[in-house]
Amino acid sequence: MASKTKRASLEMQDGRMPLRVQLILLQALIVAVVTLVAGVTAGVIQAHTVRDAYEDRMLAVAQSIASMPVIRAAFDDDDPAATIQPLAETIRKASELTYVVIANADGIRYSHPNPARIGERVSTDPSVPLSGRVWMGTETGTLGPSWRVKVPIFADDSTVIGTASVGILESEGDGEFAGNLFWIIGAMLVAVVLGVFGSAWVTAVIRRRIHRLEPHEITALVRNHETTLHGLSEGVITVDAQGTITLANDAAARLLGAEPQTLTGSRAEEVLSPELMSVLGDGEDAGRPVIVGSSVLVARSTGAHVDDETVEATLLLRDHTELHDVVRRVEAADAIIAFRQRAGLPKGLSAETLERVATALARHPDVSAAELGAVLDISRVSARRYLEHLSSTGRALRSLDYATKGRPGTRYRANDPVGPATETVGTVSPSVRD
Repeated sequence: MASKTKRASLEMQDGRMPLRVQLILLQALIVAVVTLVAGVTAGVIQAHTVRDAYEDRMLAVAQSIASMPVIRAAFDDDDPAATIQPLAETIRKASELTYVVIANADGIRYSHPNPARIGERVSTDPSVPLSGRVWMGTETGTLGPSWRVKVPIFADDSTVIGTASVGILESEGDGEFAGNLFWIIGAMLVAVVLGVFGSAWVTAVIRRRIHRLEPHEITALVRNHETTLHGLSEGVITVDAQGTITLANDAAARLLGAEPQTLTGSRAEEVLSPELMSVLGDGEDAGRPVIVGSSVLVARSTGAHVDDETVEATLLLRDHTELHDVVRRVEAADAIIAFRQRAGLPKGLSAETLERVATALARHPDVSAAELGAVLDISRVSARRYLEHLSSTGRALRSLDYATKGRPGTRYRANDPVGPATETVGTVSPSVRD
């Protein structure tokens, strides 16, 4: 815990905000913006919904009043207000409206929430309903700004004899909207709080999956991975469960004689030889020699099948061409050495020259190394080596010549002559020494 705290403090000192803080802030900002937009949209819709609901209700009330026979008949009474006012107030209270005003064609009121206003001219323009049309909107009357609906009242002969105007104070409609808005704002705040906690949880999950690494550490790892992967002399090829190559480094492309960008995304069976596909599918821990073109590769694989299911597999390729050539040369040298050992020849002796020396010795008995070298046109030292070998193998006999002055010389003769001598060696001067 102390190491994490120290690490976070060092990051803050370096001017880098920890990833967990960035994620939480970004997600919280997104949640807040989305919630705000949704809340504003909901508020606007709610405002229109409230107004539309009131207008629909007011229109229904106004049209029902205008169609009531008792209302239309009262227009012919000596005191229409005596009949209309009680009915209008009853309807107003039952409909929870602010006012219900009924007026004649001259705009004289027959009903009003304030009885003192009865008999006065209406305070707003009645021309639209008097023309036989319905009007809806906001106007300021004797009670203040209000949402209102005005409809014409028709006589039996379809002539307009008056108007019915119903409405509600704008403040009452806004109050209802404000009540709904309170719940909308509350829901927005709850959504933001839940979003912040959700953001913190998502951040924790993401950080666990990336091993709590910071962005600069991830960048460094990716760079190191790319550098290491493409710097390897060993080819690396990764194939997914669908048989598509998802990763191929430069060494793999070089060993297969292809371009790195063409390998990635290609189908494995279209790029790899049947031997390599066999290694890839079967799996090979120890490595299997595979010939690709003129190269000898050793292929290893993790295997593409686990419990009869196809999984992602990795194929590793190592170039053993030079090593193979070295082994072949070593094997050839070993064969030569073995042959020489089977022939009984020490290092530096030739079987062909040995036979020439043996033949010459059979024809020139009792000869020295110098004399035989002169006969065969080879050096005295070489002739002596071959003669000593024949003597060690029993094919020649050695004897000392004491006729020389100083150190005795050595003379050789064949132990099993091949035939009568055809050549004779002249008188050897006693001074000729080994």
